[in-house]
Amino acid sequence: MARTPAPRGTRAATLSDVARLAGVSVATASKALNGRNHVHPQTRERVMQAAAQLSFSPNSLARGLLAGRTGTVGLLTSDLVGRFSLPILMGAEDAFGAGQVSVFLCDARGDAIRERHHVQALLSRRVDGLIVVGSSTNPRPPLADAVDVPVVYAYAPSEAPEDLSIVPDNVNAGRMAVEHLIACGRTRIAHISGDREYSAARDRAAGAQAALDAAGLELVGEVAYGAWEEGWGRAAAGMLLDREPDVDAVLCGSDQVARGVLDTLRERGRRVPEDVAVMGFDNWDVLATGARPQLTSVDMNLEELGRAAARALFEAIDAEHGRAVHTVQCRVVVRGSTASAG
Repeated sequence: MARTPAPRGTRAATLSDVARLAGVSVATASKALNGRNHVHPQTRERVMQAAAQLSFSPNSLARGLLAGRTGTVGLLTSDLVGRFSLPILMGAEDAFGAGQVSVFLCDARGDAIRERHHVQALLSRRVDGLIVVGSSTNPRPPLADAVDVPVVYAYAPSEAPEDLSIVPDNVNAGRMAVEHLIACGRTRIAHISGDREYSAARDRAAGAQAALDAAGLELVGEVAYGAWEEGWGRAAAGMLLDREPDVDAVLCGSDQVARGVLDTLRERGRRVPEDVAVMGFDNWDVLATGARPQLTSVDMNLEELGRAAARALFEAIDAEHGRAVHTVQCRVVVRGSTASAG
């Protein structure tokens, strides 16, 4: 269709003019012109014809403004030096793509006042959305109602059920861990975990118990909750061996706990994995590969979690996302601390 140039001295056509001529909303016209998804092909063609008829050709800056997009997002964390938050942030930045989206990174350092300050600073920069990365898997309070851009919570879910959260599947991770130990021929499995107040510890224990139930096995003793430290692993392993000397596998709540368990087993003359298999959580490379033998561990797939959070934010910006909590699958990384018995 030939373009009809605007008469000299008249105003240039606007997006509203295009929408009116095409018989659609301004939002739909914007999506059609910017190549967004979920626009019917016939509707897109009608919008394009209207734009051509009105000689409407916005520049790239205008397109961004008309679409309500600035091409910037905020990444807000409470634990920038933490080994959990950094892989998530790396995965998110990877998904955003180099040069395609500008990312503003802020560390609230676990302080609620600092977090509010950072949120307001990000909103003043007109970011298109926010990813909030928690320092633990425990649910956290949502951001203030005044936040008028899409928000995705990563690692730590929001306490508000209407929010969108992306978290590791810790229940299934516990199940996978015990299934691996059973596949290695272990039947006398104990569980030494971290702080009971952490949802990750309780969720992993629930998954582990489900796997034991499915196999017709019983957990050796009760789940031993304590600290996420090597010292607790050493102490708990000593108490376990005193009560249950025939244990043949120990599932640990973290790699740090597992390193402590390895120490005690070595001191008691128990061979790993020949006598007792040991399995950790988190797949912290410096601990898992530095252990002797190297430590089988559950990897929470944190970089993929970050990528999933970024993808979810893109969808949320386009108002095409679901709500509630979505999980990312973990994986077992097998090393020398587990092997088939006998």
